[in-house]
Amino acid sequence: MHADTSPETTRWPAGTHESDRPVLRVSGLSKRFGGTQALKDVDLDIAPGEIHALIGPNGSGKSTLIKILAGYHHAEPGAVAELDGEPFGLGQVTGSRHDRLRFVHQELGLVGELSATDNLALSRGFARTALGNIRWPEMERRTTALVERFGLGIDVRRPLSTATPVQRAVVAIAAALQGWEGRRGVLVLDEPTAVLPPGEVARLFDIVREIRDAGASVLYVSHRMDEIFALADRVTVIRGGRRIATRRVAELTHRSLAELMAGEAMETTAHRPQPPSAPDESVLEVRDLWAGPLRGIGFSLARGERLGITGLVGSGHEVVPYAVSGAYTGPVRGRVRLPERARRWVDAKDAGGLGIPLVPADRASEGVIGDFSVGENLTLPLLDRLRARAGRLHRRRESSLAEEWIRRVGVRTAGRGARITTLSGGNQQKVVMARCLAQQPPVLVLCEPTAGVDIATRLQLYDLIERQADDGMGVIVSSSDTQDLLALCTRVLVVRDGRVVREISGRDITEPALIHAMEGTV
Repeated sequence: MHADTSPETTRWPAGTHESDRPVLRVSGLSKRFGGTQALKDVDLDIAPGEIHALIGPNGSGKSTLIKILAGYHHAEPGAVAELDGEPFGLGQVTGSRHDRLRFVHQELGLVGELSATDNLALSRGFARTALGNIRWPEMERRTTALVERFGLGIDVRRPLSTATPVQRAVVAIAAALQGWEGRRGVLVLDEPTAVLPPGEVARLFDIVREIRDAGASVLYVSHRMDEIFALADRVTVIRGGRRIATRRVAELTHRSLAELMAGEAMETTAHRPQPPSAPDESVLEVRDLWAGPLRGIGFSLARGERLGITGLVGSGHEVVPYAVSGAYTGPVRGRVRLPERARRWVDAKDAGGLGIPLVPADRASEGVIGDFSVGENLTLPLLDRLRARAGRLHRRRESSLAEEWIRRVGVRTAGRGARITTLSGGNQQKVVMARCLAQQPPVLVLCEPTAGVDIATRLQLYDLIERQADDGMGVIVSSSDTQDLLALCTRVLVVRDGRVVREISGRDITEPALIHAMEGTV
């Protein structure tokens, strides 16, 4: 499919005029990293008062585009960029022009040990007296004025580590908007909902609309199509480093947008999961588990079952995968057993010895080693099996194993020797999955398995998980994403205040039922 240059790609959303000058216009944007063409002649324009979505598969060039706009990378010669009609150098955004192009990156860039007041001051400076002393009351008043408009009751003095995810997102947005009142500009939001539960996603949408209504334009980067249809006026699709199309969202369907992303016809929803074939045969049993906010939960996992565990942030559901796999770093108590391996119960603090692999929530900091290759990341927990008689690593056996699993899970890479950081987020996630599956465990534990991956990769991961369950593996899926739970799980445990408050099975697993149970409204 060729880049779309038809006239309708430049039509403005309702409420604007075609004669209006774009707030941001970029044309001919290209970037190469060694032998990889990350971007090729990309054009982008954002209208006044518009929420403009940017979407594309993992590795499509979205992150590179954002980093060039932010000044992290330099564009290749020939690119043209304007902010409100004023030219600026891509990769050289400075001075007053930078004040009209603000960023909230997916990692947020906040210091959790510091308060909202301190974090905002880090980006724009402290108010000081003539003697250089910090005027703390004024700093707190400024911060309160910036965050209270969003109505989330943020205590500007408390460390952000105690705040909810949406509160931290609001602080990052407030930091980006400092000193911008009443000025035309563009706020770039990069995957702002990646780890937010449904209720907080809706609140963030309200905040984005408030920003738009106050006069700003928003460039909204997301992998989630539902968000695009709920929020955006127009959407630009990039694939393989090229702009494929820019469309008014009202003219698209989920299927047509997915096909623009993938370049081919594709399904946009997963099939309804089937119950396990051996529901009475347990592969994992957990009793009286206490860890962090958890208050004595217990459950059994059947052979071939896909068990979902969910709840609001802080409920404790996100702790379960770490506790049962022995990866939780705080105090743990309770009992765990793998019946097919041993009849005896193991103290939960020793669960790491059971060999239950974990796909962690934070792929970048917990899942991969950035300085290692794809192959090294994949075979890391298997080194004992790959040693020759003299204790040295059997390189041929290691290479063969890595190649086999790269092929089996469909990792797109230049080769097993490629550095893991050269892969898209979705392909890095596949490597982490392959590393777990290569251990041939009876149980696989996943935490937020599809965070930050595009729809095509998401469906591939669903299919991969389904195949493992069909082969008899028990799977635990801890997720705040209701789409994961609907697509993957045959049973869901809803956790609130550290306890299982509801069990939902089969056709009763619906999005309203999950949300109501998570929020305690039914």
